[in-house]
Amino acid sequence: MTALRNFSLGLIAVLLSACSTTTSDSTRPVGLGGAHAPKTDIATQPLQVPDLTQLPETPVRPLVGKYQAVQWGALPGWANDDLQHVWKGFINNCKGLMRPVSGSLAMPARAAPRAWQPVCLAAHNSGISPDSNDTQRIRQFLETHLQPWRLLDANGKIAKNTVTGYYEPLIRASKRQHGPYQWPLYAVPNDLLTIDLGGLYPELAGKRIRGKIVDGNRVVPYDTRGEITANPARQPKVLVWADDPVEAFFLQIQGSGRAVLDTGAAVRLAYGDHNGHPYSSIGKWLADQGELPLAQTSMQNIKKWAKENPHRVHEMLNVNKAMVFFNEETITDPLLGPKGAYGIPLIAERAVAVDPTFVPLGAPVYLATTYPGTQQPLRKLVFAQDTGAAIKGAARTDFYWGTGDQAGAQAGKMKQTGEMWVLWPKQAGAPSAR
Repeated sequence: MTALRNFSLGLIAVLLSACSTTTSDSTRPVGLGGAHAPKTDIATQPLQVPDLTQLPETPVRPLVGKYQAVQWGALPGWANDDLQHVWKGFINNCKGLMRPVSGSLAMPARAAPRAWQPVCLAAHNSGISPDSNDTQRIRQFLETHLQPWRLLDANGKIAKNTVTGYYEPLIRASKRQHGPYQWPLYAVPNDLLTIDLGGLYPELAGKRIRGKIVDGNRVVPYDTRGEITANPARQPKVLVWADDPVEAFFLQIQGSGRAVLDTGAAVRLAYGDHNGHPYSSIGKWLADQGELPLAQTSMQNIKKWAKENPHRVHEMLNVNKAMVFFNEETITDPLLGPKGAYGIPLIAERAVAVDPTFVPLGAPVYLATTYPGTQQPLRKLVFAQDTGAAIKGAARTDFYWGTGDQAGAQAGKMKQTGEMWVLWPKQAGAPSAR
């Protein structure tokens, strides 16, 4: 035991710079935390609701926030939500809720499955099609079975916080390197070593170290972005070649994306893992170099700079030592986006990233905020299905806008104020987590 402890502490010292402390386990600042996602795509499977006896009770995970029960009429604009795609999201969310809880502290807090079993069983037996947009029937089901709880902060005050946005990038790519397709996006390397520190030290739950073994028995930090791209002989498998270096870079920052191939087909590049190095902003680097004012370091302006300075593109990209690796996935339903930290495919404008110490993953949430850069109300039922390193605090939210440039434009300018209500089974009392 002492030898193992000494080895672990030594490893922490060696790899400290490569330690990931984000909830989503991604170099991306927020959202799309697919590291915790199961490998099987449960969204393609029918909803199965086990008997309560098959959902064993696990220890309660304490939540930091407080909750105040309210009537449905207290939700601003609730009657105006058209509930488009909500039922598909609700059924998929039940598929996640009905998975047994592992009890691992390395996982974000999840909504208690036993509390949700009667509601998910009622949804399964409701006769409502998963693709239904029957607003009246869906609203009646929700109001019958769920109780809204207003989210309060740790001091019992109404929680209001920042609402940002994120999206799934869309890039042009090819399976082979040719013409403009010169920028590789890699699969997870075979020699990448991932160590879950929470498995040994509960106080380090959620923290992981990446590295590789050299000389047969030495563990060292994994290669940086620059080291990977500079050594073709040791590069991981290339999944696709993108036609634009900045588009490929921003796809890595988001953590997942779709690639439209030169054959006309489309595939998803889902977050697989990363090299463990901290994220550094290329926008800040351009500003520090005097190339662009910091306020103008948008993706569009960075792309323009890259085209005007092709000889410096690698220099710019390598400022960020972090490298994300991907898994290739078939797109079976264009409506469904990448999997969030909850392992459920996100639906545009119906999924959010939250701080799971206040709102457990898998909880439906009613969000009241405004559209990006306006005072126009944005009030929707959404599902807490993702997490992010920057998403911390009561009612702090990251709103998933969907796929492509328009979604990216909305996400990029969203910095609003919002509040939320957690929707919870009526018979189960206040929201709880496992």
